[in-house]
Amino acid sequence: MSIVFVPKKQRGKAKINQEIIQRLLDENDQLIRCIAEYMQKGRAVECVQYQQILHRNIVYLATIADASPDNTPPSSSSSNSAADEAPAPPPETNGAGPT
Repeated sequence: MSIVFVPKKQRGKAKINQEIIQRLLDENDQLIRCIAEYMQKGRAVECVQYQQILHRNIVYLATIADASPDNTPPSSSSSNSAADEAPAPPPETNGAGPT
């Protein structure tokens, strides 16, 4: 299961901290290693599920980065309410490493 799974009733209310982001980055690292291992073994079809999870995680991290107040240009005077709450995390997966 992906580490970012949150029940539907709690989606959009999650507080994102550095630990959660680091866990996602670590999970992405593991996914990339699994994908590379499968590719080396000539099992490209089996890579697809891991590529989908990796894509979802990257899009989620990008959404967090876009909503971050640190990315707001200094000349911007409008407040960004999207930065107050984290976006809904990606759905649950049953990802596992290569066997």
